[in-house]
Amino acid sequence: MSEETTESAAWLTQEAYDRLQAELEEREGPKRQEIVDRIEAAREEGDLRENGGYHAAKEEQGKNEGRIQQLKYLLENSEVGQKPADDGVVEPGMRVEAEIAGKKITFLLGSREVADTLVGDDDLQVYSEKSPMGQAIMGHKVGDELTYQAPNGKDIPLKVLAAKPY
Repeated sequence: MSEETTESAAWLTQEAYDRLQAELEEREGPKRQEIVDRIEAAREEGDLRENGGYHAAKEEQGKNEGRIQQLKYLLENSEVGQKPADDGVVEPGMRVEAEIAGKKITFLLGSREVADTLVGDDDLQVYSEKSPMGQAIMGHKVGDELTYQAPNGKDIPLKVLAAKPY
């Protein structure tokens, strides 16, 4: 995997990857067919201009196809379950403790799709490595102090307190 690919890849646990793969298979198979069947049944009812069931099924079909594309992209562009080195350097897959604007928080740096697979860590938030804070903190070490710009334009002070593989 090239450096460029690694930088754009989302970090997922194996459980998150498997869950997303199962969702993709469901959406490409049974769910897609169920929607097609509903569209066909609604078509047989006649005038499509005033057929609420037809329009609802077509809208659901569009949403399903959009999610399929999103899942394919995410699965093709992810790093799965590879624990980062325990070297105190912040990177995807790290449980990070930081002081942000004077408030101490602990979070997992990785794809938000991981959140549903955090067993025993229900209160652990997941921050995307592609978020402004995630991009700013990447590559920094324990003890580093930095400032990043929040989406509202404010500069936010941050200090890395700990970084361990999840």
